[in-house]
Amino acid sequence: MIDTFGLIKDRLDQSPHLLRLGRLFSETVLIEVDEDEYYLTFDKGHLVSVAQGPSRKTPWRFALRTDAEALAKFWEPLPEPGFHDIFGLVKIGRGRVDGDILSLVKNLRFFKEIMAIPRSQKEAAQ
Repeated sequence: MIDTFGLIKDRLDQSPHLLRLGRLFSETVLIEVDEDEYYLTFDKGHLVSVAQGPSRKTPWRFALRTDAEALAKFWEPLPEPGFHDIFGLVKIGRGRVDGDILSLVKNLRFFKEIMAIPRSQKEAAQ
């Protein structure tokens, strides 16, 4: 999982479009996959660090919680319905969003696009 977040970091740094979308986003986001926690810290759209948890001392703005199988389906090049979107995961009961929902909604396009970056990597590998 850390490798995937490293891929997201590299691709984000090479994408002026995404950096423009996230230029006002400087927060820490919790991604929980099964029982594993990952803290993604953004500064003006750049992913500056990925830390593995758990950590009670790391403050986060919002969290996306899901299971590994659902996330793997989400990252397929052409995900099936329900796995195509973070709110699709919530709707089918395979994901949950907690915390400051307003912060997520204000930066929704940025967050959705960076979470979908591994799809293009898998598509290129095929």
